[in-house]
Amino acid sequence: MHKPRREMIAETRAKLIGAARHAFGTVGYADASMDDFTSAAGLTRGALYHHFGDKKGLLVAVIAEMDAEMSERLSAVSARADNLWQGFVDECTAYIEMALEPEIQRIVLRDGPAVLGDPLQWPHQNECIRSMTQSLQRLVDKNMIVPVDAEAMARLVNGATQHAAQWIANSQEPEAASKKAVAAFTALLEGLLAPKSKDGQASA
Repeated sequence: MHKPRREMIAETRAKLIGAARHAFGTVGYADASMDDFTSAAGLTRGALYHHFGDKKGLLVAVIAEMDAEMSERLSAVSARADNLWQGFVDECTAYIEMALEPEIQRIVLRDGPAVLGDPLQWPHQNECIRSMTQSLQRLVDKNMIVPVDAEAMARLVNGATQHAAQWIANSQEPEAASKKAVAAFTALLEGLLAPKSKDGQASA
């Protein structure tokens, strides 16, 4: 029995993304051979061109997959927190700490910007900003942080986390850079707390 066309297309795309992700994560984008990872996937260059256009298009798809996984992990981190504020802080710092993971370092934080340009201009950033804006607006509404334009603050916080992650990924001492970045970032966020929140009196 033949599989439905939609299912076959999804399987082909998944095979190519999986093979490319392995290659990009081990040898890097520049040294990854299209022939090697299409062969590893049991497919041809023609399939790659058909589904992704070129190697760059495949990198976009790999990063999109990784970004979705990272978002899922970060949502789980914030959900474990005792209150909205701590969840926001934990989610932001967890993103910064992900810069220590080799695959994320190489594909998302080094090769991605080198090939695709400024990460703040990538398509998924709009969703990141929207989600962070909502989180900050809830904190404003509950008087847990000072009254501030939620979107403006979301863009500033997002920029700070991106820059911190880039610093760590490109550092000669990433572990040390991560500790410094998290400490400084946490201190930065504490400036948002409403006075009563600093006294531990705000409701969750």
